[in-house]
Amino acid sequence: MGKLDDIDLAILGFLQENGKRSYTEIAKLLHVSEGTIRTRINRMLKDGVFEFIIHMDPNKIGLNVQAIIGITTKLGQQEQIARTLNSFQEVRFVGAFSGQHDLILQAYFKNNDELVHFVNKELAKMEGILSVDVSIELKQYKDSFSYIVK
Repeated sequence: MGKLDDIDLAILGFLQENGKRSYTEIAKLLHVSEGTIRTRINRMLKDGVFEFIIHMDPNKIGLNVQAIIGITTKLGQQEQIARTLNSFQEVRFVGAFSGQHDLILQAYFKNNDELVHFVNKELAKMEGILSVDVSIELKQYKDSFSYIVK
């Protein structure tokens, strides 16, 4: 994959604002051909620079409890635990971090009972988890996938 240039970044910025924006409209805004836009978008998709996704409001689809869960793992077991966590539908994000916790995950649940079940039944039976720290979101101030600054 080559380095992204100013046109690539501008395309990403326009798509970030409105993912349904047409290639023709972006081409007009950037004073290039629609073919240029199509080629660059296809290249960036192929190279994994971005993907088109649907971003839903979890509350509107019945997922009313968002939890950030910090996990401390036994040495040497972090990657295996992360791979296992990836298989849970409730888990949206898993990352390895420095600091107090080895892994931090973001997960969504219909209610508190489902969260308690996940922690006390699913996480509790995983070999190599030493401790779990659960924080429940009380209020959300920002939820964005915007990375391009204009």
